[in-house]
Amino acid sequence: MKSIHLKFYSKVALVLTLMVICWSCAVNPVTGKKELMLMGEGQERALGLESDPGIIANFGLYEDDEMQKFINEKGKEMGAISHRPHLEYQFRILDSPVVNAFAVPGGFVYFTRGIMAHFNNEAEFAGVLGHEIGHVTARHSASQYSKQVLAQGALMAGVIASEDFRNYAGVAQQGLGLLFLKFGRDDESQSDRLGVEYSTKIGYDAHEMADFFQTLKRLSAKSGQSIPTFMSTHPDPADRYNNVHRLAEKWQSEPGVNKASLKINRNQYLQMIDGLVYGEDPRQGYFENNMFYHPEMKFQYPVPTGWRTNNTPQQVQMAPTDNKALLQLTLASGNTLSEAANSFVTQGKLQTINQRNTRVNGYTALALTSEQIDEQNNRAIRILSYFIQFNNLILQFNGMALREDFPRYERFFLNTMTNFRTLTDQSKINIAPERIAIKTVPLNGTLQQALSRLSVPSNRHNELAILNGMELSDRVTKGMLLKTVTKQHAGK
Repeated sequence: MKSIHLKFYSKVALVLTLMVICWSCAVNPVTGKKELMLMGEGQERALGLESDPGIIANFGLYEDDEMQKFINEKGKEMGAISHRPHLEYQFRILDSPVVNAFAVPGGFVYFTRGIMAHFNNEAEFAGVLGHEIGHVTARHSASQYSKQVLAQGALMAGVIASEDFRNYAGVAQQGLGLLFLKFGRDDESQSDRLGVEYSTKIGYDAHEMADFFQTLKRLSAKSGQSIPTFMSTHPDPADRYNNVHRLAEKWQSEPGVNKASLKINRNQYLQMIDGLVYGEDPRQGYFENNMFYHPEMKFQYPVPTGWRTNNTPQQVQMAPTDNKALLQLTLASGNTLSEAANSFVTQGKLQTINQRNTRVNGYTALALTSEQIDEQNNRAIRILSYFIQFNNLILQFNGMALREDFPRYERFFLNTMTNFRTLTDQSKINIAPERIAIKTVPLNGTLQQALSRLSVPSNRHNELAILNGMELSDRVTKGMLLKTVTKQHAGK
C-alpha cells in the first residue's frame, strides 16, 4: 500500500510540475502576462482542426461565393494586424438562422447566415469579426478549456433529450463543447476592446459595433422570439453599449487614424446580402401540423403530438417534454439493410433482441430491437430501429428509452416509423424559403411609411424594423436602401 501511495503522489507531483512549466511558458499575446494554460498553440490548432468538421456537419455551410470571399478578405486582413498574425485563420458561414458568431481555438471563426442577415453595414460585421478574433488572440477559449480540464467539467453540446441518449445524438464531440463555453465579463470586455481596435485598424467605424448590440437586445426582447445565441453565450454588461462607443472614440483619436476616412459601407453590404436566405430554410426539411416534410428528398412522416423537435444536417431529433425518450432519423452506414443493422449493433456494442424484414409503405425495410446494457449503473437502454431502403439511401429511425420506460413510448416510435412515406403534395414540395430583398425607399417619410409603401404586411413591421437596425419612427429618405423579406429569389 505504501508503494502505491508513493507512486500516486509522484504522479501528482509530476502533473503539478508540468502545470507549473506550462504556466511559466504561457504568455498571453494580448496582455503580455503569464497565465495558467494547459494547451499549447499546436494543441489549439489541432483542436480547431478536429472541431471544424463536426461544426460544419451539425450546422451545414451556407454556399455564397460573394459573401465567403468578403469574410475571407476581411478576416485575413484583420488577422494580419491582430496580436497573433501568424495563425492560419479560417472563416465559415454556417447555414443556420440562429443569430450567432463564435470562434474556436486555433483561428477558426464562424458566422451564421442569421447574424449576417442582421448586420446593416460592413462596419457592424467588422466589429463582431474583431470581437471573435479577439477571443482567439487572447486565448479565451483555450483558457476556458484549461479551467474545464482542471475542474473535470464536461464539454458537451446540449441536445433535446436527456444525457442517457447523447451517445446516439451525434453531439458527443469535445470540440463542439467549446461553442458553449461561457466567457466571463473580463473576457467579453477584453474582446470588445479588441473588436474596436482591430476594426479601427482595418479602416472601419467601430461606433457601428456598439449599435449592433442594440439590435441584439431588441431581438432578445421581441415577444415570442428566442434569445439570440450570440447574447446567451456572450454575457452583455449593462454599460457595454456606452463602453464600446467610448472605446471607439479613444481609438479614433489615436495618432495616424483619420476619423473622416473610416468606413461604414452600408449600401455595399446590403447589396451583397440581397437574396440571402432568411429564417428557417424549409428546403432542408420542416415541421408542420405534426408532420415532417423533406421537399428535396421527397418524404414525410408524422411527429408525436407535443414532442419537441430539432432538425440539423446530420439528423432529425424528436423528444417528449419529459426527456425520457428520443426518436431520431439519420442516414445509416452500409450498402444493404443487413449491413446497416449489423454496423449499428457493432458500433453501439448492442445486444440484439429481435430482427425481421418488413416493408414500409412500399419500401423494403428491416426492423431491429436491441439494447445497450449499462452494468455500472444497472440499467439498459432499449432501442427500436427501422432501416428503410429509400431510393439509393438507407434511412435509419431510432426510438430509444430506458427499458422500464420503453413500453410507454413504443407506440409513438412505431407510428412515426411505419407511416414514413413518399411526399407527393406539390404544395409541400414547392415550398420556398424567405430571402432578404433589398428595396429602394420610394418617398421621404418614416420607416413605417416606407415599409407600407413597399407592401410589407403591418404585422411584420416591427420585425423588419429590427432587421434594419432602426425604429419605425426613424426618418428615411427617397432612394435609401432597406431590407425587406420575400419568397422570390432576389439577386442571387
